[in-house]
Amino acid sequence: MAISRRELLKLTGVAAASAALSGCSAAKSSTPQPKVAHAGLRMAPLPKVKGPRVVVVGGGWSGLSIAKYVKRYAPNADVVLIERRASFMSCPISNLWLVGLVDLEFLTHDYLQAARNNNYTFLNAMVHDVDRDSKMVLTNEGAVKYDILVLAPGIDYDYSQWVKGDVELEAKLRQVYPAGFIPGSEHMSIRNKVQDFEGGNFILTVPGGNYRCLPAPYERTCMIAWYMKKEGIPGKVILLDENPDITIKKDGFHSAFEELYKDYVEYLPSTKITKFDLANKKIETDLGEKIKFADGAFYPRVRGGKILEIAGVAKDSVFNRLEADIDPFTYQTREDPNIYCTGDVRPMGFSKSGNTANSEGHIVASMIAARLKGKEPKWKSPLTVCYSAVAGDPVRAISVNAQYKYNPKKHAFEFYKASTNENWKGKTGVQNGKLLFEWAKGMYRDMFM
Repeated sequence: MAISRRELLKLTGVAAASAALSGCSAAKSSTPQPKVAHAGLRMAPLPKVKGPRVVVVGGGWSGLSIAKYVKRYAPNADVVLIERRASFMSCPISNLWLVGLVDLEFLTHDYLQAARNNNYTFLNAMVHDVDRDSKMVLTNEGAVKYDILVLAPGIDYDYSQWVKGDVELEAKLRQVYPAGFIPGSEHMSIRNKVQDFEGGNFILTVPGGNYRCLPAPYERTCMIAWYMKKEGIPGKVILLDENPDITIKKDGFHSAFEELYKDYVEYLPSTKITKFDLANKKIETDLGEKIKFADGAFYPRVRGGKILEIAGVAKDSVFNRLEADIDPFTYQTREDPNIYCTGDVRPMGFSKSGNTANSEGHIVASMIAARLKGKEPKWKSPLTVCYSAVAGDPVRAISVNAQYKYNPKKHAFEFYKASTNENWKGKTGVQNGKLLFEWAKGMYRDMFM
């Protein structure tokens, strides 16, 4: 039987995708990848290239900022932002949404609007491979050529210490007790858990290492406790923290736990879960405690997004597994200077927060623009500005403001010019709550307008 042109095209696309995917499992080291066979490869439907193409993979706070500001600083560049989600949902401020203090519209934004407003191209697609030899990103919508590639995929979860290879346990934790630090369905699930909660122990966890948004688990604890108190729910939040103490803004959070939520929060520092009995809703800790729970959200340790392994630019860092292997002063990968890695996948000890990623995005964009113009890029410290709500109606918050500097003796970055405002009481706390919303609006404007 003769094969039709339509069927031939379908088979060609399948063969190309199969060839691309065959390289994924072998690309988990930092060794150069073999070339992918590109005969008949379908290209993504993008406008004709009119200048050096900068492709940004990941539409979070870092990727959005880089796409906008590369185009602003280097107008002749052809900038393409690739993101698998069709719309943006913010992780910052989401703890307030969980308890009904903001609506969903405040967290969600339009990628297409951002691209139109800032004159770059948005491609709604899933990246499944990177061919460094051909300088090509392979997606479900076709291949995209690049001159410079930025990988800003954000975090993934590392359940290995908890599940020790038990894939069934990991699947149940992900689906039934999602962590809620990757925006989307996880947040919706936790919101439903909180608003349907009738009583008992609600367990939250704080991972070790440098996890996404250091104060967020403590803020979430406060918000859920506030909701229980407001609604008269007979229960409490049990916060299991792998760290020996609250990691940031500890005076403000401790005082909120003790003064606002004494009957609603139990804080257990230096505590690791060693066993899950999900059928009977029990956990065991390394201190021998056995804790029953009615519901919860288990936040494991984090790692870099898996595209780093696929591209062959990942390695274990001091803080986490499989973050980006980059020069910390240029953000270029050590394997390939044409690939930059930014945001939550960087190995430096900067806060994995939205504001830090946005600030860093400006800096990396300026470095890329300088390179395109044949100039020497200059490193600058990103800025971390973070407001954390501790109570609602009216919202009261605490804050931190910090930069970073390199300590050559320790071969590490440290906080520099750091200041906090941890007073959530009276007019100061209410004013901080107002500043929290103004900060968020300013960040959204910067990325989308």
